[in-house]
Amino acid sequence: MAWNIWGHSLPEMETWITSHGFPKFRAKQLQDYLYRRYIFSFDDMTQLPGPMREWLKENAVLEKPVIMSHITSNDGDTTKLLVKLSDGSLVETVCMHHVYGNSICVSTQVGCAMGCIFCASTRNGLERNLTAGEILAQVYAFRELFDAPIHSIVLMGAGEPLTNYDEVLRFIRLVSDPGLLNISLRNITLSTCGIVPMIDRLAAEGLPITLAISLHAPNDTIRNRILPSSRHFKIEDVVAAAHRYFKKTGRRVTFEYILIKDVNASRENAEELCRLVGKMNCHFNLIPINGTEHIKLYPPSWKDVKIFQEILEKHGKSTTVRRQMGDEIQAACGQLKRRYLEKK
Repeated sequence: MAWNIWGHSLPEMETWITSHGFPKFRAKQLQDYLYRRYIFSFDDMTQLPGPMREWLKENAVLEKPVIMSHITSNDGDTTKLLVKLSDGSLVETVCMHHVYGNSICVSTQVGCAMGCIFCASTRNGLERNLTAGEILAQVYAFRELFDAPIHSIVLMGAGEPLTNYDEVLRFIRLVSDPGLLNISLRNITLSTCGIVPMIDRLAAEGLPITLAISLHAPNDTIRNRILPSSRHFKIEDVVAAAHRYFKKTGRRVTFEYILIKDVNASRENAEELCRLVGKMNCHFNLIPINGTEHIKLYPPSWKDVKIFQEILEKHGKSTTVRRQMGDEIQAACGQLKRRYLEKK
């Protein structure tokens, strides 16, 4: 069976190359063609000897997603791709163009089992996990499109990264590999719904990545409504796991908090949230929800957003209000895929 050469580390490529009788240094040449020069035809890899190119055509394949839809926001700050995988599955990935560089938000699964009420990607449940190579290919789709450097990676697209743990860890090691994209581990953020045992496992890896936890509520009653999968872990246990992550890694945890009008955005909710986290060293990323025709939820007024933020800051909490990017191109998880399928 032909081997998919995409999405492998240099040691993995060297093992494969040498096991078939070729010199070890050919693996580095092959990686340079793929990940630095974006040459994907074996015939065009002219530094490789002719017999090796012919052998690759018979014994290797290059399976990368095909871009099905490409849309950019009116202000040019956000670009979203819908890509088709080799089995026909569709996933979304977003590039946010900041002043400090390009930030890529990748999906880690086809669909999602978490059931968040604000997310369109969970409507049809989980279909399958993505491989490390399929996640990596989402980043390279933008490199090919823009030919611009990538500053940071956010694992915050469709899927729960910690339920695809092994492939996600392989992706993190690949994308930070100096021979590939060489993204600093400190510029990688992994977002999770709060799977307590896996947070502890991630902390033990010793990787200086940023952990973002989708909290979205100050208590279990509200959180279970917004995030049905949270019933497996009490909110106090999730916060305790975040504290252990900080103590183990020295990396301050970010709590993602979707602000939804008449659900979790009141003054009382803000005060209760402060009591929940206590004196923990953490950061709150407040996110007014993207309201769409698919998701009948709406953000609070800007005044109420500022009041919520001021209460947290009064209690000594670091906060930001995420700038809404890509509303008109439906940049929230699952929306572009859903629109594409409905049109089709």
